[in-house]
Amino acid sequence: MKIAILAGGVGSRLSEETELKPKPMVEIGNRPILWHIMMYYACYGFKDFVIALGYKGEYIKRWMKEYSALNSNMTVKMGTGEVELSGGNVPDWTVDLVDTGAATLTGGRIKRLSPWVGNRTFMLTWGDGIADVDLNALLSFHRSHGKLATLTAVRPPARFGHLKLEGSRVSEFSEKPQTAEGWINGAFFVLEPEVFQYIDGDETQWEKEPLEALAREGQLMAFHHASFWQCMDTLRDKRLLEKLWETDQAPWKIW
Repeated sequence: MKIAILAGGVGSRLSEETELKPKPMVEIGNRPILWHIMMYYACYGFKDFVIALGYKGEYIKRWMKEYSALNSNMTVKMGTGEVELSGGNVPDWTVDLVDTGAATLTGGRIKRLSPWVGNRTFMLTWGDGIADVDLNALLSFHRSHGKLATLTAVRPPARFGHLKLEGSRVSEFSEKPQTAEGWINGAFFVLEPEVFQYIDGDETQWEKEPLEALAREGQLMAFHHASFWQCMDTLRDKRLLEKLWETDQAPWKIW
């Protein structure tokens, strides 16, 4: 099964990091968040990836190529320049890196991946968010309902300290609780190839017309995930993820 990852956005709210690199290449524990996402899928046996490139996509191409070389044994035939890689500590992934346009919106990027996905079920996520979603349960849920699309519904972490008040007295303070109510789209989709028909072209935003139409037609289902989920939109988010990684408390680290 193909795992499609959108990795073409600019990441303007991380401008300190993304002036030189695309957002999915921002590092957590000396590895790009894109690597963390791919490692997570691979732990469930999903190792066939297609990545939609856009802003500074050449950075991702270069990193993928160098990662294989730097983590392998290498034989160089100096006379011809031929390089042979063997052994080492390189994951057995297949990664298609597809240029989907610098200004293409999310729906357009997804549609441009259709030749690589083919006529089969595929998974989709963003290249800037991580979670501990049970991917096997997600896939089973998708197959059970027979609809075209499943998204993972999550409860976002609160941005501010939660106060429980009794008059003017603070009776309870929680710094970073999950919101007590309300679900949002956490990505981690499972999709049937028919969803490409809901996308007009490059100017289509996936979160607008396609998902709205799928919902209206009863073709969009939600897999509820109440455990860990975190996007990396800001430096604050990056620092949170780094702290979890450095203190060996990263819920997504299952390898």
